[in-house]
Amino acid sequence: MFPHHAAPNGADTAWMLVAFALVLLMTPALGLFYGGMVRSKSVLNMMMMCLTSIPVVWVIWVAFGYSLAFGKDHGGLIGDLTSFPGLNGTFGGFSAGGASQTPVVGTIPAILFVAFQAGFAMVAVALIAGAVADRMQFKAWIALAALWSVFVYLPVAHWVFATPGLTEPNGGWISSHLRALDFAGGTVVEINSGASALMLALLLGRRNGWPKDPMRPHNLPFVMIGAGLLWFGWFGFNAGSALAANGSAAMIAVNTLGAGAASMVAWLIVEQVRHGHPTSFGAASGVIAGLVAITPACGAVTPIGALAVGAVAGAVSSVAIELKFRWRYDDSLDVVGVHFVGGVVGMLMIGLVGSKSTPGGVDGLFYGGGFDQLWRQVVAVVVVTAYAAVVTALIGLVLKRTIGLRADRQEEADGIDDAQHAESAYDFHVLR
Repeated sequence: MFPHHAAPNGADTAWMLVAFALVLLMTPALGLFYGGMVRSKSVLNMMMMCLTSIPVVWVIWVAFGYSLAFGKDHGGLIGDLTSFPGLNGTFGGFSAGGASQTPVVGTIPAILFVAFQAGFAMVAVALIAGAVADRMQFKAWIALAALWSVFVYLPVAHWVFATPGLTEPNGGWISSHLRALDFAGGTVVEINSGASALMLALLLGRRNGWPKDPMRPHNLPFVMIGAGLLWFGWFGFNAGSALAANGSAAMIAVNTLGAGAASMVAWLIVEQVRHGHPTSFGAASGVIAGLVAITPACGAVTPIGALAVGAVAGAVSSVAIELKFRWRYDDSLDVVGVHFVGGVVGMLMIGLVGSKSTPGGVDGLFYGGGFDQLWRQVVAVVVVTAYAAVVTALIGLVLKRTIGLRADRQEEADGIDDAQHAESAYDFHVLR
């Protein structure tokens, strides 16, 4: 039964405490990033949807979520409810031969691994909020966050993150049987949330006036600050997934920097060529696209490969965000164009520019590895996309026909902040 008992490594534990904090920062940073993108009458609602992802996920995670994601494997599909209920078995310790022994995952305390992984689930839920901005009932959002965490996130997390020898003796089917590479959650977080976001956008329908009326970001400095904080947090997200203060973590941090930088440049070049102006909104979006793409690939590509991953992601996503106007689906804040598309790019690029010289240990097509790894990446992308889309659609339909999904259209017109929360972000009344 995992975890086993040992003395944690002090350096690894210190680094992972920092990485956990960085990952936790990403959810409120996303609230700032998304909050700046919406209109001023919706900013509080958007930030609330992001922030409430933290308590909703944590309660589920402690009660049974971690156990389902990382507990005893059942056919590579899901963990066991009885492995770690209430996080039993992940904390405490005993004395053996005078040395304190605690439950560990790898070389760090198991309870720290629990908290670190919870941060991934939190930000995955919050990402979906970008597709439903301006028009979803808050009570429906809370119900969706809970149900999606249980029925979509937890199974996919088990498929990918439950790996033999680290957290579970057998492991999930994507990591152990398919042997697709996804170092830090390109499928679990990005593709999962992106495919789900598309389904919810379709179920909710378009915002009043979209796409005819301009719905510009109300605060671009918020967007840029949020992007900067996300980039900062992403070092914990990716390099922390090495679970140790070692050379792998250092290389992954460098890849995370490089992909974000290359993606920003690529996005701005595409903007300049297509529209004549490089924008601050494009710069922020470009960084995020590159970070999304390098998430699965950060442990499988070289620093040069990371630049390629980022450049492709920035260029492709900058074009992909405009598909919603052609296909007429209202993905308010481009969750599909950035997170889904970026996640797919990152997963597939492993099959092209992966290198045996990295922790991933697999050569992609361009490094002489043939198509072997590429087809594995494709299968993982297709299956996770289909699963997330179908299950999210079912959850959305149930909520739509019970408590309702969409806010009243007059509430949307007047401002969802006031209608749903009885507050406004900005008070412009003159005091007398």
